[in-house]
Amino acid sequence: QVQLVESGGGLVQPGGSLKLSCTASGIIFSINAMGWYRQAPGNQRELVAAITSGDNTDYADSVKGRFTISRDNAKNTVYLQMNSLKPEDTAVYYCHADIPHYGSSWSKTVDYWGQGTQVTVSS
Repeated sequence: QVQLVESGGGLVQPGGSLKLSCTASGIIFSINAMGWYRQAPGNQRELVAAITSGDNTDYADSVKGRFTISRDNAKNTVYLQMNSLKPEDTAVYYCHADIPHYGSSWSKTVDYWGQGTQVTVSS
């Protein structure tokens, strides 16, 4: 089975930085898109940033210029560098990956999620 394990969350003051990491483990031949989502209390889960297997990236307007997503395909890992953090960035951050699986006569892509890591921006 495939698992996504996140790390790097924590408490940081406004204007500070954090770097999140997420590593996929299990039987993995390749990973399509990977991304980071977040969910604050009372809000729906929202896309923060995504990166394709070809390193094309997409960001929520609220984080453009402050957050950078990257990936290391050799390590099945995606990163989120978060700079100039604001209190409104406080949320649980979830890692996501689209991973294809293959059989002798079939293939399918499965969405996987990490368990979430808390990011709190507060003075």
